[in-house]
Amino acid sequence: MATQTERRTDIGPPHYSQFLHPIIKENYGKWKYHETLKPGVLMHVGETGTIYSVRAASARLITISFVRFMAGLADKYADGYLRFTSRNNIEFLLANKDNIEPLIKELADNGIPVGGTNNAISNVVHTQGWVHCHSSATDASGLVKVIMDDLFEYFGSMKLPNKLRIAVACCLNMCGAVHCSDIAVLGVHRTLPRIDHSTLGNLCEIPTTVASCPNNAIKPTTIEGKTTVKVDEDKCMYCGNCYTVCPAMPLADPLNDGISIWVGGKISNARTEPMFTKLAIPYIPNNPPRWPEVTSAIRNIVEIYVKNAKPYERVGEWINRIGWAKFFDLTGIEFTKYHIDDFRHAGTTYKRSVQNRY
Repeated sequence: MATQTERRTDIGPPHYSQFLHPIIKENYGKWKYHETLKPGVLMHVGETGTIYSVRAASARLITISFVRFMAGLADKYADGYLRFTSRNNIEFLLANKDNIEPLIKELADNGIPVGGTNNAISNVVHTQGWVHCHSSATDASGLVKVIMDDLFEYFGSMKLPNKLRIAVACCLNMCGAVHCSDIAVLGVHRTLPRIDHSTLGNLCEIPTTVASCPNNAIKPTTIEGKTTVKVDEDKCMYCGNCYTVCPAMPLADPLNDGISIWVGGKISNARTEPMFTKLAIPYIPNNPPRWPEVTSAIRNIVEIYVKNAKPYERVGEWINRIGWAKFFDLTGIEFTKYHIDDFRHAGTTYKRSVQNRY
């Protein structure tokens, strides 16, 4: 393992090794086995020591007081060591097994559950949504809250066929992991940018605005003697890139923006190669603050998956085994023209695995 002293530059973040628990450092590359003691509690046994992980739920957007509280628990029970997982859960790294139950009790007393390991739903990774993103078609943190409220029983238990990863992205620019999660919620715009021709020439640089469109749908034009732009409706995919560089082309539409549901993605290379999600439900209206149609649709898919999948099958593997026609039949989801995938030379040809198989 590289150490801090071997680094030849101070450019970039601090070397990760200085943040590792001493037991992890000592057993780096020397692990023997690991076990799950209970939902949310893992034990990793190495040649010279054992480390215990307690995974606690956490939102993606958290307060300073919450961070201080968690850091205090880490000081009290875990010698100051904790980490954030890739899906925003908090894992306490304990050297003393006797501290596990007191830590779980104190977390529970403060309304913080433990779980999300193995055959469970972990926390939902998501984008900014209405909190911060300028091109969002739906909220993200609000959707995650109601989804996890509805599926909470699957966080603190391990009764799913395999782990289930859910992601939410507030628009198709997709700065969340919706392309590679078992179930994904994706916000969708459905109307063209509303061009303010009276101000566009003063607010926007025309060449940059034209170049911002990945589909070449924006062309310069002249209206009443003023240089502006026009959008080809057949080419526009409602991504909002133009609005990013040109404030005179807003895209948000509260009446027509909505949500789509995608299924079948995974990063894991176990059993089958990594997979990308495919469309399940093309449009669900935005109905905050609880989005009942979205939570109902996701619960329906989860329960059908639980009932019909074999042990250790991910959602995409289960669908590929039974076929997409059977998936739509079991879930009762209507098959529409939007489900017909006429895009080629990408999902079926890109090498998605680190392995070379012929």
